[in-house]
Amino acid sequence: MLRLVLPKGSLERATLELFDAADLTVHRSSSVDYRATINDSRILDVRILRPQEIPSYVAEGLFDIGITGRDWIEETESGVISVGEMAYSKATSNPIRIILAVAGDSPYQKVEDLPQGVRVSTEFPSLTRRFFQARGIEADIRLSYGATEAKVPDIADVVVDLTETGRAIRAAGLRILDTILISKTELIANIDSFADPQKQHAIKQIYTLLQGTLHARGRVLLKLNVSEDRINDVIKVVPSLKSPTVSKLWGDDGGYAVETVAEKATINELIPALHDAGATDILELPLSKIVP
Repeated sequence: MLRLVLPKGSLERATLELFDAADLTVHRSSSVDYRATINDSRILDVRILRPQEIPSYVAEGLFDIGITGRDWIEETESGVISVGEMAYSKATSNPIRIILAVAGDSPYQKVEDLPQGVRVSTEFPSLTRRFFQARGIEADIRLSYGATEAKVPDIADVVVDLTETGRAIRAAGLRILDTILISKTELIANIDSFADPQKQHAIKQIYTLLQGTLHARGRVLLKLNVSEDRINDVIKVVPSLKSPTVSKLWGDDGGYAVETVAEKATINELIPALHDAGATDILELPLSKIVP
């Protein structure tokens, strides 16, 4: 039913890992194969292509849905439906930023300080052009094919580049002057495909699986027992997404079973605190999906 296109390159590994965790494992003959399959009745065909191309291909109807970044949607000015954002990127769950940077010793302190005719190197010429036009600055924009941060100051006065952590920018001796765009990974859909009720339903189901997997990352399920006289002490310690599940235990002891979701990063302190409060039989279980 759905023709799906996934990003090759920096997002490739993280995307394939996400689909695998969502029980939508992508099968291909080798890591360089651009064609793939997913054993799911809702997905007819899978291609793996550069994220720069994906918004245009989805807009043209070559694919029903695709995964790419907001940066490339804005750069290509493609008319697509954003089904929703997804909190993952190349190395972290943080969005990437499209930034404008100058040499660390540059006299320019803000965008308005930049001179007319400023030389700009970037992989995002359309987005950059609109940014400078909106500020009344005439810019000499030159397309970069990589290593953009290395072109200051000999080839360019400023660069417009993407960063996830800022490490590469700082390592190149550059200073960020402004953030042009905060870009998250998105599931996008062709306008006509999303208008089809059957396809829209399938698209939303796929998105539910992916988002449920992302929501579960870094979280675990805690199960524990507690006596009736200590239940209030334990509940004060128990975290939860909404409220913990509390059930009466069978028998005459009058105890309770408690279930809750907790952040994995807090477990080292949380489990001892629960035990101190009176919890017993504490179980920590992994989670694969959380669908609100």
